[in-house]
Amino acid sequence: MRFARSKRGLRLKTVDSCFQDLKESRLVEETFTIDEVSEVLNGLQTVVHSEVESELINTAYTNVLLLRQLFSQAEKWYLKLQTDISELENRELLEQVAEFEKAELTSSNKKPIIDVIKPKLVPLNEGGTAELLNKEILRLQEENEKLKSRLKTIEIQATNALDEKSKLERTLQDLQLDQGNQKDIIKARDLSDLENTVAALKSEFQKTLNDKTENQKSLEENLATAKHDLLRVQEQLSMAEKELEKKFQQTAAYRNMKEILNKKNNQIKDLRKRLAKYEPED
Repeated sequence: MRFARSKRGLRLKTVDSCFQDLKESRLVEETFTIDEVSEVLNGLQTVVHSEVESELINTAYTNVLLLRQLFSQAEKWYLKLQTDISELENRELLEQVAEFEKAELTSSNKKPIIDVIKPKLVPLNEGGTAELLNKEILRLQEENEKLKSRLKTIEIQATNALDEKSKLERTLQDLQLDQGNQKDIIKARDLSDLENTVAALKSEFQKTLNDKTENQKSLEENLATAKHDLLRVQEQLSMAEKELEKKFQQTAAYRNMKEILNKKNNQIKDLRKRLAKYEPED
């Protein structure tokens, strides 16, 4: 505030000097026309406007540089700052600042009024930096202890998990071994049963094959015997037919029938001859 007050005093002196220069340089005559007065006021307005604008710009830029320093230090120590722009136009606070400035001017030993309303921030000097550093170290140490405790807990959990894994692996190996033995026993039993079944089937097949061979031989013998019997019966039948025909030819009935057939044949021949005489020639 002392810096701002000094800068403000310099600018006010500059504005006063503008008016003083105008008085000394232009107000030398007793009467002025309206145009002359307008020209003088316009020139004064331009000079004062330039000085006030320059002061306002310089004040804004100065505040920016000051805030930049504070923000840079806060960023270095990872501080989180919060601002409320509406407080900049709070008339009550502005009046308190004005009273604080007056109190600083009247007595440097008097306690500022603004201290009752707002506590001062810790200056970011060497002491403030050391304090922030100590706080950061303490925070990191506490976080380190927490991480160590958490790491120890995780190590215990990992050890327990490894032990449990080893137990499960051993149990799994035992189960696989028992299962393998049981499988071997079951395979041996199944193989023995399968061999017995194959032997029984083979024996039954051989027996069936032998029975079929014997049956085939018996059928072939029976067939040959039947063929011989058939030939013998056919021969006997042929001989019987010949004998019967011979006996039949020797009977009187056969001779009579033969004579009758011969007569009939002769008659038919005579009738054909007679008929041929009466038929017209083509």
